Amino acid sequence: MRATGQSPSYQGGAGGAKPARPKLLDRVREVARLRHLSRRTEAAYAGWIKRFVRFHGLRHPDELGEAEVKAFLADLAVRQGVSASTQNQAMAAVLFVYRDVLGRALGHLEGVPRARLPTRIPAVLTREEVRAVMARLRGDYWLVASLLYGSGLRLLEAVTLRVKDVDLGRRELRIRRGKGQLDRATVLPGSVVDRLAAHLEAVRLRHQADVAAGRGSVELPEALERKFPAASREWPWQWVFPARRQYVDRATGTVRRHHLHPTAMQRVFREAVLAAGLSKRASCHTLRHSFATHLLESGYDIRTVQTLLGHRDLRTTMQYTHVLNRGGLGVRSPADGLLDAGGSGGEGAG
Repeated sequence: MRATGQSPSYQGGAGGAKPARPKLLDRVREVARLRHLSRRTEAAYAGWIKRFVRFHGLRHPDELGEAEVKAFLADLAVRQGVSASTQNQAMAAVLFVYRDVLGRALGHLEGVPRARLPTRIPAVLTREEVRAVMARLRGDYWLVASLLYGSGLRLLEAVTLRVKDVDLGRRELRIRRGKGQLDRATVLPGSVVDRLAAHLEAVRLRHQADVAAGRGSVELPEALERKFPAASREWPWQWVFPARRQYVDRATGTVRRHHLHPTAMQRVFREAVLAAGLSKRASCHTLRHSFATHLLESGYDIRTVQTLLGHRDLRTTMQYTHVLNRGGLGVRSPADGLLDAGGSGGEGAG
């Protein structure tokens, strides 16, 4: 603890009373929202700060420095064997607390053992495999999967689509605050337009029934909720894929409807992959990989694919050039056209 013997949860005052200052995690959440970080990033950072504090015996980060940060990150890599991306996220969370919450710059963190970053080629389904999986999906799950593959969406982007971001006439989807806080437009496949339109009509009727019952509210970004409190019940702001059940917002007491939960889609998709008899380890994100690869196979330029996927760095999109339809690096094997030309295997020196 500090030399004064005071808990770091308190700060001194002119009088005898010492008013409590905000708890560290409350300050982390407040600053994260001021920085417009996503809720998932906010939750991840809060989780890492808890682990950092517990690792050092519940000591407040104000009492810790570079040596303690290095020890925590080294333990993740050496003893716990986490992946490189996990260790990087932990480092980002700790640096965020010191720089943005505590207003304190850390020195250099050289010498920390780093988890190895593996070079992986993304799994990609063939068109026939995509068709086999899609044939085993129904209803909302089929529509979500169609947007993952047909529009190149991430799963969270698909389930958090709002009605206002779907343009059936232009066959276009608008993704708001995607990964890296980027907005982008992407293609809406014409093959799903009619089914999506029918789905939206069913959602609209259910929303009208909710509003008639005094409900029909969805969560909005905080600033918008304060500025336009009635917008949460308006049709354009409703989820394209609403959950079946409603819930009570603990902060406001408002009955709201959440969007389809990502884990529900992941579970159903996994069951469809197994039912299709695929040998590949395919997930919902595999459909996004397949979207990019199949566009490149069809002759679209890589800059177009980068824009549709919302990648900041072209190198991220370049990974798909390694999984085109002719094997490793798109190279045609010299055996093709020779070994299939006939003969029983030939004789000769090995």
